[in-house]
Amino acid sequence: MTARINHLATAVPDCDFEQDYRAWALRQLEGRREARLYARMADRSGIDHRWSVLSEEDAKLDEGHGFYSADAPSTAQRMIIYAEEAPKLSLSAIGKLGPLGEITHLVVASCTGFVAPGIDQIIARRLGLSDDVERFLIGFMGCYAAVTALRTARHIVRSEPEARVLVVTVELSTLHHQQTVDIEPLLAGAQFGDGAAAAIVSGSGEGLSIGTGITAALEESDELITWQIGDTGFEMRLSGEVPGRISSALKRDEVRKRVLGGGNRPTSFAVHAGGRSILDAVTEGLELDQHALDHSRGVLRDFGNMSSSTLMFVLERFLRERPENGVALAFGPGLAMEGFRFAWCDAR
Repeated sequence: MTARINHLATAVPDCDFEQDYRAWALRQLEGRREARLYARMADRSGIDHRWSVLSEEDAKLDEGHGFYSADAPSTAQRMIIYAEEAPKLSLSAIGKLGPLGEITHLVVASCTGFVAPGIDQIIARRLGLSDDVERFLIGFMGCYAAVTALRTARHIVRSEPEARVLVVTVELSTLHHQQTVDIEPLLAGAQFGDGAAAAIVSGSGEGLSIGTGITAALEESDELITWQIGDTGFEMRLSGEVPGRISSALKRDEVRKRVLGGGNRPTSFAVHAGGRSILDAVTEGLELDQHALDHSRGVLRDFGNMSSSTLMFVLERFLRERPENGVALAFGPGLAMEGFRFAWCDAR
């Protein structure tokens, strides 16, 4: 039984806040030598647009106005917005899939909020799914959670051939901006935006197959990417060492063999658009053609890093092309790499 992604759709909110964030970050660093460094790195980021569930006024991050006022909103206040907006954005992506058919399982991944009853239950109820649909909620895994969600759907389909799985990823990273003069979190915040994606995975029909899984965790890398719950939102640490460590890992024979396999080299590479430097590191580490990651760079340009949803946006572009075969990769806390092989399957 070959599990395959039959349909995939994506959604972002209406507010494009990229330029507002840059202006706000430079105000935080005004008069400090780091301001020039931030401006240079923002210009080289490869990001033109990022989208937020916040209103245009709130997304400007002006002190004394809107959600991000002089007193930073508490984590509880941020979770109230998550509970309202995350299901709405998820349903926007799901609505673009067309007729869902008889869904048997629901797999949801998200790391930017918590609510109970879970977002999986909220989505299921608003869709009017049967109350016997099996639900799985994958939380707080970070940017590679889409891989885990899709591989979970694969396991379900391989064990239950008639299963029809709805996979959803939704991230509202812009709820977690931090007032700070430390350039590292400001640069981390300059990568992330909001987005949701939805896919139908089954064992029949045409689509992109979800094949053998790929996993690698780097030693002594626990502190390179962290995502912790603070009193004023979730706090991200993204070390500048990450790209170099990824590139070095991908050059190791045992890791390269996991990614590239022992036979024919993959023709396509769907890589999580974690940032320009991450994509450059993968290109260097795997010795890829300069255009091999064009879809990933396009997603980064148009949407920024949307954590777990980002890889789904990249896969959506590949699904339209019906590639012969390829590899999907994402990186996140650990520091770990997660992925899977894929190939185009026709209706037979």
